[in-house]
Amino acid sequence: MRPRFFRMLRLGLLSLAAAMPGYAQKLTVIPLLPAANWSLAHSRPLDLNAVRQYGQDPVIDREYGVKSAEIRTYQLGQRQVEVLVEHAMDSLSTYGLLTYYQSETTTPEKNLELTLRSPNYSLMARGKFFVRALRPSGVPVSDDELRALLVFIGGTRPSRDALAGLPVGLPAAGLVAGSEKYVLGLETARKVLPGFRTDLIGFANGAELRVASYAVGKQQITALVISYPTPQTARLLFGAMEKFLAVNQNRGAGSTYGKRNGSYVFLALDAETPAAAHEVLDKFSVTKQVSWNERYPGDKPIVLQLLELILGNIAFVLILVVMCIMGGLLIVASRRIAAKWFPESSWGHPDEGTIIQLNLK
Repeated sequence: MRPRFFRMLRLGLLSLAAAMPGYAQKLTVIPLLPAANWSLAHSRPLDLNAVRQYGQDPVIDREYGVKSAEIRTYQLGQRQVEVLVEHAMDSLSTYGLLTYYQSETTTPEKNLELTLRSPNYSLMARGKFFVRALRPSGVPVSDDELRALLVFIGGTRPSRDALAGLPVGLPAAGLVAGSEKYVLGLETARKVLPGFRTDLIGFANGAELRVASYAVGKQQITALVISYPTPQTARLLFGAMEKFLAVNQNRGAGSTYGKRNGSYVFLALDAETPAAAHEVLDKFSVTKQVSWNERYPGDKPIVLQLLELILGNIAFVLILVVMCIMGGLLIVASRRIAAKWFPESSWGHPDEGTIIQLNLK
């Protein structure tokens, strides 16, 4: 009975598709999770200096906080895929690795966050783990099968906690695909910016650098976004850049332009004209964040803010004193009421307590 029912259902669906040929041609089925039963065949630890043979740079990886690595072999039938898994400090480190190793040949994997695909490998950041899956050169593995392996290893997206601490995306207008880099150290900055005075960035002062290329007309301008812990640090280091890099001094092609806003410094490199540089710099702005449980102090001087704080504390102490006085008055009133309406109650006669006699002679 059941095979006959399914056979009739299939014939009915085929008839419906034949009756609507135009609609049937537009119908596209995209599987959310390809059916591929991958399994972990074996795993072994790998010396961090040996990751170079898998396309990684041990010096860069150490700067991003990678402590150890392992090689895993996953199997699907007769096909095997080698996967390099690096253990880093946090999700920010693996996000930086993902941006560093991306290029113009990598594209985002559909429906997989923080995952990139290239013709020869796939990259994925999942919390403290950075994953590089190498496409085998022997038995071919389809894109859907490789995608299923990535889902099997790290799921479709990182955890909410891992995503919470990641930086927001850079302005998308004019951004060259694959050019964005998140840099945390001097060695990485030297690789990303070979002709720049990277010693002026100030990584020892807590700087975090983001680099990207923007297309302006027929030229590409390199944009640097540097964040510092405090506006004072940003002001000091931006002053050094103005001195040694001749910032905002038009010297023809290759000039450097920039601006500072709060604890951020924005630079535009290799601009042919000031107008092109400012077109890139105008894409970046800093907005002050206001929380719902804290009123924004506005532009009041710090002396006035401190005075308001002191007056507020004095008012709070006066309120406590008034509450203490009112509490004492309520106690006295309650004792008098108890003495009048409840004469046998000890609350109304606090001075008539029981006397203990020892009868000592």
